[in-house]
Amino acid sequence: MRRHPQIAGRVVSGLLAFLLVSAVALLASAQPAAAHGTLAMSTPAAGATVREALTSVRLFFTEKAAANAFFTVTAPGGIRVDNGWSYGEPKPLDKPVREYFLVNGQFEPREYTTGFPATVAVTHLPAKGEYSVSYLSVASDGDPVRGTLTFRYNGPVTAAPKGWSPPSTQPDPALLAAAEQHGSSGQASAVPTVAAETPIPPSAAAAAPIESTDENGPGAVAWVGLAVVAVAVAAAGFAVWRRRTASTGRPAGRGRTAPATSGRRGAGTRPGTRTPGTKGAGSRTAAAKTGGGRAVGGRTDADRAAATTGNGTQTSDTRPPADPGASPDPDLASATPRSRLSNTGLALFVGALVLALLGGFGLARISGNEGPAANTARQPASGPPASGPAVSATDGHQHPAGTGPHTHRGDSGTGETLATGTTVSAAGFTLQPLERTQPAGVRADYRFRIVGTDRQPATRFAVVHDKPLHLIVVGRDLTGYQHLHPTMAPDGTWSVPLTLARPGGYRVYADFSVTTANGSQQPLVLGVDHTVPGAHTPAALPPPQAQAAAGPFTVSMTGTPTVGVTAPIHFQVTSAGTPAQLQRYLGAYGHLVVVREGDLGYVHVHPEQELVDGTVKFWLTVPSAGRYRAFFDFQVAGTVHTGEFTIDVP
Repeated sequence: MRRHPQIAGRVVSGLLAFLLVSAVALLASAQPAAAHGTLAMSTPAAGATVREALTSVRLFFTEKAAANAFFTVTAPGGIRVDNGWSYGEPKPLDKPVREYFLVNGQFEPREYTTGFPATVAVTHLPAKGEYSVSYLSVASDGDPVRGTLTFRYNGPVTAAPKGWSPPSTQPDPALLAAAEQHGSSGQASAVPTVAAETPIPPSAAAAAPIESTDENGPGAVAWVGLAVVAVAVAAAGFAVWRRRTASTGRPAGRGRTAPATSGRRGAGTRPGTRTPGTKGAGSRTAAAKTGGGRAVGGRTDADRAAATTGNGTQTSDTRPPADPGASPDPDLASATPRSRLSNTGLALFVGALVLALLGGFGLARISGNEGPAANTARQPASGPPASGPAVSATDGHQHPAGTGPHTHRGDSGTGETLATGTTVSAAGFTLQPLERTQPAGVRADYRFRIVGTDRQPATRFAVVHDKPLHLIVVGRDLTGYQHLHPTMAPDGTWSVPLTLARPGGYRVYADFSVTTANGSQQPLVLGVDHTVPGAHTPAALPPPQAQAAAGPFTVSMTGTPTVGVTAPIHFQVTSAGTPAQLQRYLGAYGHLVVVREGDLGYVHVHPEQELVDGTVKFWLTVPSAGRYRAFFDFQVAGTVHTGEFTIDVP
């Protein structure tokens, strides 16, 4: 069967076009990072191990910290050991820092070589282990500068000064108010410096004015730019190669050709004349007869130097001029097996080149979130440093470092809130319960749907923390907490057995990530009220305590929750004074749900991937002053337990 003359060429061209469009699309989505007043370096460096006693921590920013900036240093046990801060003498940075600014709709780079330190006093070092440093400031352009870093201390333990007590101060309300005005673009520390020698991507000048996470930086744009250039050069080279081969008949990449003569009638060969490996007019070669080779475009695999046309023979790889009696000129890809291999090789080469460059782009994105240098990106409030908490607090979720850098929109769609679940609808999706009440003490199926803007139930959900949807139920008096995992029917109806022991009002939170029509994920927390009829007396909220009983276990909580600042919170689980053997539950050693008294604002926090100094370590950003109830889920011997704590934030 004769091969269609244009198929191979179209396949290669289509592949090149696909690669080019893919690279351009990726380039369009990778905007340069905009940052201002970021942390450039620190002493000790983020992730460093310190063996000598220290009395202070120095943080170097690209501009002076605000006069009312707030800093904390937290010891391994969750106790703060900071004692105020002061400005220091500027000094040259280890590496220049490039920050991008949006000017008249275009990103323009500025380079900084000087660091302005804030020196945070450390009163004592009560234990070996991981120390955490958190900060909150406001840059000169009004944007918040917030983040954390950690270092390990393996030196001698030092005693606290006489009469000293751990600080419990909170940030200046004026500082919090200024930070909230730009709450969707908080900054994080401890991501690599953009060195001065880094080339400025051409797209930086024409980039759209959008906020970027630390996943997208100049390094990523540069890699994608290289990929686009590589594809364009390869495509241009391919076009030139096709034209040359079409005009000369020489297979590309071959340095030798057979002696050529004209293939037209009367041009050195008459019809019927025999040449080695050929027959007369209208005949096939012996190779073609026996199946040992196929005559393609007048040639055979057995004799590449000789070719036949419909009316005569030629002994050249050169195509004859157009002849009314000749067959149509075939596509180059079907002219010779050698050219087909060239086309395939070119496609494979271009594909491998683009994959390599995009792999480098991926490495640039990964490396953009490691190391102790300066941040070059704007993050939603409580944005993640690589060596500290990778926190995204704008949709009620706050994630640890192992989760990787990512951001979520809040209920309002602007990223301006740290607590969610206070509304039944957000981002075009609505939590639609099928039952709004049930009797006390009766096990009943709670059913609901997540309905989109098309009024149809959503059915595409991403698996997050081992489940496609987490259902949290808590009484309006912050009792009766349950963490459930419903199942979804094909029609998009979710259901889960639910028992509510006491009459009263309850809040039901659906915590999920829906997959939108374009394939992207939209993380959301939606909340709706649920009622159990009957006489109800709200339970008084227990006072704050450092320990709570959870079945046979004692759970200890340490740390100082701080408004607007990412603070470490530690949980330790013991049984009869012995540390419990925690198991992973939903992919982590614990989960923390924090609900605010009053409006029942919801924050779901996930811990560090591994235990830190024998504790489950969370990074919590409290959204406001007030009282909260914290629910810490953990698993031992296959059973899930919950420790409950009251948190009072002044």
